[in-house]
Amino acid sequence: MKNSAKTVVENMFAAFSSGDADKFVATVSDDTVWIYHGTQIIPKGRFEKKEGVRAFYNNIMERTEIIHFEPLQYIVEDNMVVVLGREHQKVKRSGRELKKIGPRFLPLKTI
Repeated sequence: MKNSAKTVVENMFAAFSSGDADKFVATVSDDTVWIYHGTQIIPKGRFEKKEGVRAFYNNIMERTEIIHFEPLQYIVEDNMVVVLGREHQKVKRSGRELKKIGPRFLPLKTI
């Protein structure tokens, strides 16, 4: 039985919040492709398959300390999930803190 798109994303964010890379990666399909447009802290890239998603996760964890991560609202239509939430990170290299409020887009083609 397949999980709903919202359940998959909730599980993904729960794993991210708890720092569990294995559970985070387990939420994606083997043929997943992620395109990340990058920031000054996390470089842009194309991440393919579970190995690519693990590399993306590791990029974040190597460069930042997650102080707070809170999904606030899930907007679901078919297999598309948009998450509105808050995050607060500290850049390990500089000590600078970043706070964001807003959408996180997660199109899920196959669940």
